[in-house]
Amino acid sequence: MPAPTSWLKRLVVGRPFRSDTLGETLLPKWLALPIFASDPLSSVAYATQEILLILSIGGLAYFTLAPWVGLGVAVLLTVVVISYRQVVKAYPSGGGSYEVASRNLGSRAGLVVAGALMVDYIMTVAVSVASGVDNIISAVPQLNDYRIVLNIGFIVVLMAMNLRGIRESGRAFAAPTYLFIASVLLLVVVGLGRTLAGHAPVAESAGYEVRPEQVGLTGFALVFLLLRSFASGCTALTGVEAISNGVPAFRKPKALNAARTMTAMGTTAVVMFGGITALALITKVHIAENTCDLTGFTGNCETDPQRTVISQIGAAVFGGDRTVLFFVLQAATALILILAANTAFNGFPLLASILAQDRYLPRQLHTRGDRLAFSNGIIALSLVAGILIFAFDGSTTRLIQLYILGVFTSFTLCQAGMVRHWNRELATATTGRGAIRRSRLINAVGALLTAIVLVVVLITKFTHGAYLVVIAIPALYLLMRAIHRHYTHVREELRPDEEFELLPSRVHAIVLVSTLHKPSQRAIAFARATRPDTLSAITVNVDDADTRELRRQWEQRGMKIPLKVIESPYREITRPVVQYVKNLRRDSPRDVVCVYIPEYVVGRWWENVLHNQSSLRLKGRLLFEPGVMVTSVPWQLHSTTRRDLQRVRPLPGDIRRGVTTQRRS
Repeated sequence: MPAPTSWLKRLVVGRPFRSDTLGETLLPKWLALPIFASDPLSSVAYATQEILLILSIGGLAYFTLAPWVGLGVAVLLTVVVISYRQVVKAYPSGGGSYEVASRNLGSRAGLVVAGALMVDYIMTVAVSVASGVDNIISAVPQLNDYRIVLNIGFIVVLMAMNLRGIRESGRAFAAPTYLFIASVLLLVVVGLGRTLAGHAPVAESAGYEVRPEQVGLTGFALVFLLLRSFASGCTALTGVEAISNGVPAFRKPKALNAARTMTAMGTTAVVMFGGITALALITKVHIAENTCDLTGFTGNCETDPQRTVISQIGAAVFGGDRTVLFFVLQAATALILILAANTAFNGFPLLASILAQDRYLPRQLHTRGDRLAFSNGIIALSLVAGILIFAFDGSTTRLIQLYILGVFTSFTLCQAGMVRHWNRELATATTGRGAIRRSRLINAVGALLTAIVLVVVLITKFTHGAYLVVIAIPALYLLMRAIHRHYTHVREELRPDEEFELLPSRVHAIVLVSTLHKPSQRAIAFARATRPDTLSAITVNVDDADTRELRRQWEQRGMKIPLKVIESPYREITRPVVQYVKNLRRDSPRDVVCVYIPEYVVGRWWENVLHNQSSLRLKGRLLFEPGVMVTSVPWQLHSTTRRDLQRVRPLPGDIRRGVTTQRRS
């Protein structure tokens, strides 16, 4: 029977894939859309709500400004989508904003973008899952007490699905994504149709009044409120760049398929966002940041949550909160919001892999797991997102304040880098100069608009939590620089010399002995087989009686190498051995000392607690000594044989040929 951990891994992750099957995991456009675009598509479920929440600070009168704010968000989303189509075509290798900024603005700008994107991806997981749980609680308010448990549980499920591989996770997430698109489009069509027929739907909160936190806003205060509302609505743009990072995952022609997928994503997102915003105003949804500011709210405003905007619209359009279509909409919304985190689960590991290849992150993040997914990046993302959920109590409103600053930092630097890219292309191009100028204009407009929004977001959200992102991005930048310096220094130290290093003058072999038994005999025999210049055994005297017994056995058996006793009045083992080795090195600096350590190899995990602790500490200390080699000489106990027998399976024909399964070479 396989070990329990191995069985569990296969159950969760599945059987491993061969490296040469990587091409079979490439994605068609219909599957790439839910994988890479679920975040921007799902953002429409709460982008309108974020606009209204900020406008409610001034009271219901300011809800009339929501169409203009929504129009601004829709225009910006369109410009960014068109701009990133240029990125996909110019840089199809999958580096996205990081590659564009690094190549055109320098490595420092590239690292700033990388830090911003990593923050964005982490926040995508936290905000998407938290928002999805909010919608579940809107349908089943009794689950409010289990908010954090639900959030972390969904993150674990997403992690497990993505560890199974990008294609398999895409198949699992495709149906909920398309169900959400169909549900929202049906909601918009039915809602607008009823309005045109003269039977406009009315939300359950239409009769509520909102007690304004600020009264009589005019001038700069009004502008600031509008800018803050616009900044919150820009959450609809999160995840737009994910397709540019995932171009290598598309089927050929990769760049063309990625560009078409991005166009489909942008068109769908704009239509759904515009429709939900229009219906929110038609149904007269009234919502406030503080539930107790809602006059007429039924329930306990201190503990009972407000229903989300999209759930109120669904109940109004579909005829109540007990209809089948309402529950379908809520289920689809909750699923897409939770699965929107899948955009980050695909974008973050890819970006981390590229950064690890460039030596800015640990190399472990560059390797693929059993299912050809970047498993280490997936696990790291899950852990950090789970910590954020726990720290912020799973509150979407609190988490979302940290969200879009990183997004627009990467947007701005990427578009600025693309402008420089087109300038270089224009300087050398002899044909197609008109197309290059058009592309440069698109990216220049994108850079200008996203830079303006970045300033707006920074000013309006700084005191509401965005300052944490302002701290996090430079911290990640400094961390990546430090990692890169470490790898650079290591590479320089390990660079081979022009000539081979001179052989050591002599090799001194030392065998550590505590008891004369089979493992120590094997270690002595192995040391003698290497033919060192000198060979001796040493033991540390921590108990006089044991040491005398060892001497007696040594002489009785006529061991052919000398046994040296190192005194240890304080019963230490590691320090006296290390000091003895140092003295040998000090007397002959060009000599090499090779220390042979006999070790038990056990078959059960709990047996490790009972053996090998002193040898592990000693090896860990000797590894830091220059000119000292450490050799482990293993002795396998019977438990290892039994463990191997449990894992051996008979092959077809073994019994017929008389081949036993106990010893198969």
